[in-house]
Amino acid sequence: MNIAPYIDHTILKPSTTLAEIETLCAEALTYNFKAVCVPPFYVKAAKQLLRNSTVLVATVIGFPFGYDSTDSKVIAIRQALLDGADELDIVHNIAALKNGDINYLSKEIALCLQPIRLADKVVKVIIESGILTEKEIVDSCALYARHKVDFVKTSTGYAEKGASIEAVKLMRAHLPETIHIKASGGIRTFEALKEYVAAGATRIGTSSGVQISKEVKKS
Repeated sequence: MNIAPYIDHTILKPSTTLAEIETLCAEALTYNFKAVCVPPFYVKAAKQLLRNSTVLVATVIGFPFGYDSTDSKVIAIRQALLDGADELDIVHNIAALKNGDINYLSKEIALCLQPIRLADKVVKVIIESGILTEKEIVDSCALYARHKVDFVKTSTGYAEKGASIEAVKLMRAHLPETIHIKASGGIRTFEALKEYVAAGATRIGTSSGVQISKEVKKS
């Protein structure tokens, strides 16, 4: 199995250094991963490090809790696009979801989508499935299907619970085939990656991409 097209090679810890970004990008080039996912501060550097390659640069918006104002998310998106981001992983407002305010979330994603669509880039909405009820996951899928986002993503990796096979299966059952699923949060082995892909994920966010790739070679 060629896992490279599935991997978003990720480092998002707040203490991330430029040296770590350089290593991340070098590894992504070596293994031909689909993308790197880096903090907004490092988008410009990652874009330069990956110039003339097929590796995409993804970054996060409203990370990790999602309760930033919509205006601040839009400003962050515009800056990330200026810096060269190819993909934007946006944490939706989980507080709004928990209060049943789907109208707020609809307006939020509509405004966030405008600059991304104008730039012809990719949007992934992080719903934080590990701390949602089944109904909240289904409601999120229905909302983001209406807005035709590119991906719905399980997790930030910073909540009490990350990705789960059950959540990915539930998401796949309630999203059109045109919308992809990114699973992230605690996926560290080849076996786990295979399970998530079988459940319906087409992208895997992990900081263990190199380790997983080495497992594949041994298998």
